[in-house]
Amino acid sequence: MRSTQLRRLGLAPALAFVLAFALALFGPAPVASATDPAPADLTFTTDSATVLPGGTVNLSMTITNHRTYDVWFVYQTIEPTWLTTQRPDLKYAFTGCTLASATGGVPCSGTGPTDLGPNYGSTIPPGESRTVTLGLQVAADSGCNGNIGFYSYYYAEFSDSTNTNGGPVYTPEARVLCA
Repeated sequence: MRSTQLRRLGLAPALAFVLAFALALFGPAPVASATDPAPADLTFTTDSATVLPGGTVNLSMTITNHRTYDVWFVYQTIEPTWLTTQRPDLKYAFTGCTLASATGGVPCSGTGPTDLGPNYGSTIPPGESRTVTLGLQVAADSGCNGNIGFYSYYYAEFSDSTNTNGGPVYTPEARVLCA
């Protein structure tokens, strides 16, 4: 049907009324800004791009709260990348874990490949961040000339009962070099 036929049937004003009523009832759709930051984000850094067998690389993870509410809870995983798993000669383990604080590093509540979230401490106030550093120990008998890298997923809950998740977030790779 053409619009003139619709107007003759009275459908155009009815349709306009329904659209106006829906807009008044629900409001316009929210528009996301390209410059709005994520509610929280996770970043990684390492203190060295290379390591020798028997050495340690410190892997720091920082979660930042961009919201106006506290982060109450964080759940985070960390897993080796596919390329890392394809090199069975690379031997490594997470050893130490520290949470950065105003008075220096304090021991974390745990290390391992899952549930790293409790290590960030209790709440993360708006606009602040927390940094956790894991020690990545490369075994003395590890293979050489391979990269060790990880990826992570995280989930954060805020004090206003909202949540966010993200990932995968990739760590910088550490190259295991032979002396």
